[in-house]
Amino acid sequence: MSSWKQLSRLVDGVSLVAKEIYHQSPELQRARNGDLEALGKKALVAATDLVGLTSGKLRGLSSRRSKEPSVVFFDDKDDDGSRKGDVTVPVEPEVVAKPTIVDSKIVRSESVDEARVVDREGENVGVRAEVATVKRRRPRERKVPSTPMARAYGFFNLGAGLAWGAVKESTYRLVNGTPPTQGNKPALSSILSEENAERLALGLCEMRGAALKVGQMLSIQDESLVPAPILNALELVRQGADVMPRSQLNPVLDAELGPNWQSKLGSFDYEPLAAASIGQVHRAVTKEGLEVAMKIQYPGVANSIESDIENVRRLLNYTNLIPKGLFLDRAVKVAKEELARECDYEIEAVSQKHFRKFLSDTPGFYVPRVVDELSSKKILTTELISGVPIDKVASLDQETRDHVGRKMLELTLKELFVFRFMQTDPNWGNFLYDQPTKTINLIDFGAARDYPKKFVDDYLRMVMACANKDSKGVIEMSRRLGFLTGDEPDVMLDAHVQAGFIVGLPFAEPGGYAFRTNNITSSVSNLGATMLKHRLTPPPDEAYSLHRKLSGAFLACIKLGATVRCRDLLLQVYEKYQFDDEPQDSVVASSSVSS
Repeated sequence: MSSWKQLSRLVDGVSLVAKEIYHQSPELQRARNGDLEALGKKALVAATDLVGLTSGKLRGLSSRRSKEPSVVFFDDKDDDGSRKGDVTVPVEPEVVAKPTIVDSKIVRSESVDEARVVDREGENVGVRAEVATVKRRRPRERKVPSTPMARAYGFFNLGAGLAWGAVKESTYRLVNGTPPTQGNKPALSSILSEENAERLALGLCEMRGAALKVGQMLSIQDESLVPAPILNALELVRQGADVMPRSQLNPVLDAELGPNWQSKLGSFDYEPLAAASIGQVHRAVTKEGLEVAMKIQYPGVANSIESDIENVRRLLNYTNLIPKGLFLDRAVKVAKEELARECDYEIEAVSQKHFRKFLSDTPGFYVPRVVDELSSKKILTTELISGVPIDKVASLDQETRDHVGRKMLELTLKELFVFRFMQTDPNWGNFLYDQPTKTINLIDFGAARDYPKKFVDDYLRMVMACANKDSKGVIEMSRRLGFLTGDEPDVMLDAHVQAGFIVGLPFAEPGGYAFRTNNITSSVSNLGATMLKHRLTPPPDEAYSLHRKLSGAFLACIKLGATVRCRDLLLQVYEKYQFDDEPQDSVVASSSVSS
């Protein structure tokens, strides 16, 4: 019976999305007043936008990529002075999209599929150990739904597909009984079948934009927050989005860089190096011979953030995927703000220049320069750099793994407590290690943000309290920061303090901390249910991005199996830190313990 109740909730959610389409669509409003012709034309455009029929021309619906040559050269000129493109035959793309290797250079995809996959294979790091295999897929070439009507229609189709999948699963269970589960766990609702989970993942890959970004955020959560079938299917979204065809790519290039953008390049590769949630990355060579990476935004995604996230929120609410303790409305608000910034590549270019300046005198890090003449609000061009994603460093010797782990934590602490400006996307592909120079090359600064001085002051005090196992200090700083209200029951306070102590373990004792032999993520997850049940207030807005980055740094060290003198790094920062006010109580009283 519960399955039918869940189905009813999903149908209600789909109906809400349909109502949203009605209220937001001027064509439907005009149809209500008798103008059916305009509605018919708009519906036809939206449908053809989704399936690939544009201007009366049929685009191939096969999952195969275009047969056109991939790399176009702009070296020759015709008699009239216009450029003529010579071409080379493209290489068949690899099935696995990450990492992408081009002439011994590796650039990242925004998917982080191996972040949890490899860790689950025999390593006790607190992630889903029972899952052994993950499906792989070849990214398809699909037109991005770019108009509001097309995107709303896409969400309606996705919701209707989930409802139909739930009906089929419920019918199967009525006839054959509920399938057995591992460990005598309660069976999940019919909405959360494997088929529906995969349908959700592939639908998000086709929609792209904010919808896919939310899916990627969900995919790095623990099973205590998101059901296992959904997490398994969402591995697909971390392998990259569907690929935007040339018919959409060229107009973006023309609009942003001018119709003669080819005159600035020696060559351009139409086969993307990576296809992510907001845009895809292409390799090119400037007229001066500089190899560059051009990140090109999908059309329509910046204008659809609000509606995309609202439609995803409705589906999540009515499928009960997200527990109430997560305060989904606050998370949605923060996600909208973050995505709006990420869609403005001019902001990202400024952030990248800031980081290049911040780290110019710090050994072991390099930030590629921005190519301003090939950049705009929807295109960001930077020099192409070499290296391997840091998770691949796990196959190297222990000394190298310890070095990279130390540098990752050093960077994280400097970003927050020295720069107060942090790149908050923990995707391992954003950190490319160049072994010959022992340098970590940093890319993708769309999620960079600053933090208020008062917040950073109190957060450093809380970190020291966690490291020093100071319960009073953890609670006091948590209240000042907004993690607690002061009215929580003792069971919540105990769980909160214990979670803080667990996260502070790497910084608690002098000497090296071996990340792989300690199960931090599992220990925190065990407290998660209690905190979700008794939490009275959502975390402060700053915590969403900050904790995403901090957890990513810890997971990187776990993946590497690094041993790092973490307390040394923390005290080096703390001893030079200038607080705006005096330290409170015992929060930092024992911080000067020698390491």
